[in-house]
Amino acid sequence: MHLPGARFGFGPSEFMDSSHQDGAYAQFILSFGSEPCDSLAMQTTTQALATLPLKPAQIKTDPDSLKYYGKDWTTYFDIKASAIVFPETTEDVVQIVQWARKNKIALIPSGGRTGLSGAACALNGEVVVSFERMNRVLQFNETDSTVEIEPGVITETLQEFAKSKNLYYPVDFAARGSSQMGGNIATNAGGIKVVRYGLTRDWVTSLEVVTGAGEVLHLNNSLVKNATGLDLRHLFIGSEGILGFITKATMKLAAAPPPLKVFIFALDQLSSVMKVFSEFKLNCHLQAYEMFSEKALKHVLHGTGLARPFETVTDFYVVCEVEAPTEASEEKVMSVFENCLEKGWVTDGVMSQSDVQAKNFWRYREDISESLSTYSPYKNDVSVSISKVPDFMTDLDLVLTTAYPTWEVVWFGHIGDGNLHINILRPEGMKKEDFVQECRKVDELVFKAVQKQQGSISAEHGVGLTKKSFLTYTRSQSEIDLMKGIKKVFDPDLIMNPGKVI
Repeated sequence: MHLPGARFGFGPSEFMDSSHQDGAYAQFILSFGSEPCDSLAMQTTTQALATLPLKPAQIKTDPDSLKYYGKDWTTYFDIKASAIVFPETTEDVVQIVQWARKNKIALIPSGGRTGLSGAACALNGEVVVSFERMNRVLQFNETDSTVEIEPGVITETLQEFAKSKNLYYPVDFAARGSSQMGGNIATNAGGIKVVRYGLTRDWVTSLEVVTGAGEVLHLNNSLVKNATGLDLRHLFIGSEGILGFITKATMKLAAAPPPLKVFIFALDQLSSVMKVFSEFKLNCHLQAYEMFSEKALKHVLHGTGLARPFETVTDFYVVCEVEAPTEASEEKVMSVFENCLEKGWVTDGVMSQSDVQAKNFWRYREDISESLSTYSPYKNDVSVSISKVPDFMTDLDLVLTTAYPTWEVVWFGHIGDGNLHINILRPEGMKKEDFVQECRKVDELVFKAVQKQQGSISAEHGVGLTKKSFLTYTRSQSEIDLMKGIKKVFDPDLIMNPGKVI
């Protein structure tokens, strides 16, 4: 059975050497060959905890809690948190930040810890701020179709709440059952519905945040129109916790989607993937368009016991979800499908006839990561603008086949929004350390291909620690310097998630 939120493997730069880091944070190292954290600093933090105005039950320092809350889904960082604190109100967060400023202690935000960039990892004796107890759905506004929530609300909880109001929260991805909304906002989470509904950013109408200076800001107050200067709300969305902590958010909800049909297509050429996408986008209302390879499908079939969707075996497949509220619209969708068959872009295909079948079709795509987990795949998450996808895929395919002629490379992705996930499977018997070192040699070639197409080295996983040293492939040095200046304004003591992103 598919487990919502299951995501495995280690990312492309989760083995940063310390030379890529700056300032006091340069001491972090990975689980193999790591240096001990400054024990005196950790003792100082432990002593300072006695002055933190929280209840004893809101502070944990036992080893199991430090390991559990001090990391995300990256696997090779050596976790060295000093303590975990559990705010229950905005005032608690203010007290924690003011205490951290006074005692010069770094803070790491922690949500569902489903990230793959190391942004929630505590490696240098920091105090982790877990938002799991700030998990209430606060207030629903029927007129505005908005709901105010705390940052610890689980994504799936918000989705189910929206359904209870005959509405829809459309940002959806595999980690829906464990990711928290504060983390989704802080990483501007995307997922499988971006082609239709956009990113998390598009659904945040207001934020309450506590800055690194301990100030509480109320940003935009859910106004639709607000032409009064810079919209600071959008600085915090996608900031990965380096400016401050989100303590409340108001989320816009959509109308419930109409009846949907899910297709599985077989395509024998990479170039056909975008031709089919263009045809469906022009003539139908697309909800999702996801690509995966035969290699990926084989692993899913082996791992799940699912049957093939049809007898045809080919190199590439697409899951395509479209709106079909009427018989006429369903006929239109079928005519587009038949046109793609006639042009030779699609060699076979099948349309869902029930909700159960539609869910099974989605499993061919959503169960890929779980099915690859036993191979400890080396992951890359990159994107280009949609129009550049064909050229980029050609360039990337050449890089990967040249670099790994005997290794198995599994492709899949949110191809309808230009996002590709690349998974290189570790050969049997090869040590993880050796495997990652070999993969990292090719990272620069991959990112040069991204840079050539003016793309992003991180489409949706964020920068965190894992891609910080590669940021210049996507951002100019001037942009990075400006981001550092903005951080200094909101976080004058540089205590908020230090060493991450910039």
